[in-house]
Amino acid sequence: MEIPTKYNPIAVEDKWYKYWLDNKYFESTPDEREAYSIVIPPPNVTGVLHMGHMLNNTIQDVLVRRARMTGKNALWIPGTDHASIATEAKVVNKLKEEGIDKNTLSRDEFLEHAWDWKEKHGGIILEQLKKLGASCDWTRTKFTMDKDLSESVIKVFVDLNNKGLIYRGVRMVNWDPSAQTAVSDEEVIHKEEQSKLYYVKYQIEGEDEFVTIATTRPETILGDTAVCVNPNDERYTHLKGKKVIVPLVNRVVPIIMDNYVDMEFGTGCLKITPAHDIHDYEIGNKYNLEVIDILNDDGTLSEKAELFVGVDRFQARKEIIPELEKSGSLIKIEEYTNKVGYSERTDAVIEPKLSMQWFLKMKDLAKPALENVINNEVKFYPEKFKNTYKHWMENVRDWNISRQLWWGHRIPAYYLPNSNDYVIAETAEEALVLAQEKTGNKDLQINDLRQDEDVLDTWFSSWLWPISVFDGINNPDNEEINYYYPTNDLVTAPEIIFFWVARMIISGYEYRDAKPFKNVYFTGIVRDKQRRKMSKSLGNSPDPIKLIEKYGADGVRVGMLLCSPAGNDLMFDEALTEQGRNFSNKIWNAFRLIKSWEIDNKIEQPEHAKKAIYWLKERTKKANASINKYYSTYRLSDGLMEVYKLFWDEFSSWYLEIIKPAYQQPIDKKTHEETLVLLDDLLKILHPFMPFITEEIWQLIDERKDGESIMISDMPKVDKFDEGIINDFEDVKEVISATRNIRKSKNLPNKDALTLKINPTSQGYNEDLNPVIVKLGNFSELDIVSEKVEGATSFMVKTSEYFIPLGDLINPEEEIAKLEEELKYNKGFLISVDKKLSNERFVNNAPEQVVAVEKKKKADAEEKIIAIESQLKHLK
Repeated sequence: MEIPTKYNPIAVEDKWYKYWLDNKYFESTPDEREAYSIVIPPPNVTGVLHMGHMLNNTIQDVLVRRARMTGKNALWIPGTDHASIATEAKVVNKLKEEGIDKNTLSRDEFLEHAWDWKEKHGGIILEQLKKLGASCDWTRTKFTMDKDLSESVIKVFVDLNNKGLIYRGVRMVNWDPSAQTAVSDEEVIHKEEQSKLYYVKYQIEGEDEFVTIATTRPETILGDTAVCVNPNDERYTHLKGKKVIVPLVNRVVPIIMDNYVDMEFGTGCLKITPAHDIHDYEIGNKYNLEVIDILNDDGTLSEKAELFVGVDRFQARKEIIPELEKSGSLIKIEEYTNKVGYSERTDAVIEPKLSMQWFLKMKDLAKPALENVINNEVKFYPEKFKNTYKHWMENVRDWNISRQLWWGHRIPAYYLPNSNDYVIAETAEEALVLAQEKTGNKDLQINDLRQDEDVLDTWFSSWLWPISVFDGINNPDNEEINYYYPTNDLVTAPEIIFFWVARMIISGYEYRDAKPFKNVYFTGIVRDKQRRKMSKSLGNSPDPIKLIEKYGADGVRVGMLLCSPAGNDLMFDEALTEQGRNFSNKIWNAFRLIKSWEIDNKIEQPEHAKKAIYWLKERTKKANASINKYYSTYRLSDGLMEVYKLFWDEFSSWYLEIIKPAYQQPIDKKTHEETLVLLDDLLKILHPFMPFITEEIWQLIDERKDGESIMISDMPKVDKFDEGIINDFEDVKEVISATRNIRKSKNLPNKDALTLKINPTSQGYNEDLNPVIVKLGNFSELDIVSEKVEGATSFMVKTSEYFIPLGDLINPEEEIAKLEEELKYNKGFLISVDKKLSNERFVNNAPEQVVAVEKKKKADAEEKIIAIESQLKHLK
């Protein structure tokens, strides 16, 4: 079969992905094998692939492919999140473009548009993940508003309510005027801004005196219901029991005294607006102050503001300044730097606002979830994130679970006729029975009940994800949940540790009395070379699909992983994906070289090939053991680098060079066959990282039956290895590198054979590897000597001396200069080792093995110095 000169990733990737799908290799059902399961962090149904998804899903695919190859029944469940705020915003914008105002539609009409939009545009991201090589079981694709998942969400809400953990009340929330819904503290991004600080005077009722307050939000003056000072502030003690007049609206409000006020900050006099500031709200509750909500849900001023009614809040801020100036109330304006909260989803400035919301009590629910992370029942990689998690969980606040939207899981609360009293049930029919019992009115009909308009926070469905994808809420003892749960690994970003990770652990212990996953691997944030977070607005985020088209999926996967240390931010550089593509080409060219050799069945296997095969087998075993350790600690970047060096350096640069037949000569059959076996092992170790090229070459190495695939073959097992041959081979590399340097410096062609003479010691020489030295160094003669060789250039490997007789080509002065440089280096090295060994603290506290290594370094350096000095003496 003709092997193409160039590797074509596009054709190969489409071909093998279809083959894997057709053969159902990604699919999993419970059986007698050990289960390995991962649930995908469900991307927003509105989403398209970005660099963060690329990193996260590459890591998941590496883990799940390796699990399959180690004999586990591996399952990776894909799916998408309904993303209430983001999706509703997209649908509203789409309707606006069509000239339709959401407010003119009924809830059902709007939801029809939303579902239509989801069917047309939702799931694009999952199709894009296929291009990356994601080996998800696509037959199990889930959506957080699927019927069974929705039923799970409602069932959990009802259960938590019945346990007394859900309540409803007016609270200060983070209000997003753009989406017109409450958002959680974690969904607010605080940005530092240059603002203005306005100093405004409030006249004391019945007096000419006034107090001065400073505010960054002068429009909220219209909602002030008190002024507060510290009772210990001597400047204001005479004002106790007095009142002030709020500028422009002339509202008379009390001066209250509370230790909350910082006397050193600003004027020491604080305006209190209970409806529009969380701290003011708390003071308002304490002193029973009037609450005046001056904002409509869309961020315009309400009738209660009295002025600027219907005007946007920021426009009102501009318009109120000249009015304050006219009334003589504005004293001065200063530049001021402060932090302003923005909605993560819509980028609108958040308004603290009083709103009727639903809440979940978190304190008791959080306890087992905190305890089982601290005791490592659920392990975090890197472990540093435990402290962040601990701090949040110990200070957990009740969760505002309601959102003022239509797209999502509607809260199953049903209000009684002409009442704010309600019943909670999974269905309207069940609610009716409860309502009839509650009212004693058996004539009540379903139409008499009014369901709550709000939907649940999106995270209220995704916190159940590891359970609900296996239908573990509706059918808690089904075969799948019992087999696949708890899942093995969760790969996610640290910024959703509270939104999602903590809450999944909470729901896992509440509904399964077990952790939802064993390990959490936190990826870093993908940044550009200037350390800026990648984002559309900065224009610094490449299109992942275009990268795949340019460098191949394997190239992009390698590029992402090479710069991805666990838990640390990833400095993405497109040059790394180019390096990944170059690695693909290196693998392909190595394979083509092997396949291009003519095979002669009659040739005996040469000794140098036997030695090289044994060495590479042992070197591969060592690398495999290291890679296995890297997997167990989620150091995938290091694991990839290990196999990268194994293939590029050991296999391509050294092994193939040793076994390569002479120009236009055949290779013996045994070496060729064993080389393909070694390549087979390398491809298997490499497959989780680079699935496409490894499948293509694996299929070409040998005749395969239909239905065979590298992805379901066995990963080479971790085995004991011969460290001795590996170390001895490193000495051989030094010999060959030194020989090549001599050839280069003397302009000696590689085709000209040389003579090598060796004065061996116990270190730096292994007679068994002479055939390899002869082959790689092109030596016509190799002799053992016991003394210096006249007219030869020399070098040392450890304490063994090597001589290459060059006759007239040798320059004694150059040789002396080279040896003196080497002597200087070794003496400096010996001083540094002596310094370490003379440090009692090091010798007494370091592990015995570490001290032994340093002592060996000292002995080697001393032996080397003696040998070099002897060489110099001989030359001089």
